[in-house]
Amino acid sequence: QVQVVESGGGLVQAGGSLRLSCAASGTIFSINVMGWYRQAPGKQRELVADITSGGRANYLDSVKGRFTISRDNAKNTVYLQMNSLKPEDTAVYYCNARGARSYNLNFNAWGQGTQVTVSS
Repeated sequence: QVQVVESGGGLVQAGGSLRLSCAASGTIFSINVMGWYRQAPGKQRELVADITSGGRANYLDSVKGRFTISRDNAKNTVYLQMNSLKPEDTAVYYCNARGARSYNLNFNAWGQGTQVTVSS
């Protein structure tokens, strides 16, 4: 069993910053990819950013230059530094971790979500 817990969401004014954290725990052999998704009311969940264990990152086009994803492999933790926040960034943000629990058992774990609200 792998569990993922997010933290760091909240209410911030437009132009402000938030830092989201996500820690994976449980029976983990390796984590290949960790990422952040978000879902606003009435909209489809979308990938915001993800990062491989080797440090390769990709971003949703609308957050490029504003958000930075990073990870601490030793702590099975991923971060999302969000700067220059816009009201359009308002959503529930979900952490995702994909990897292996053992040599023959993979996992795809989701966190419970953390709310980010950006006021104008």
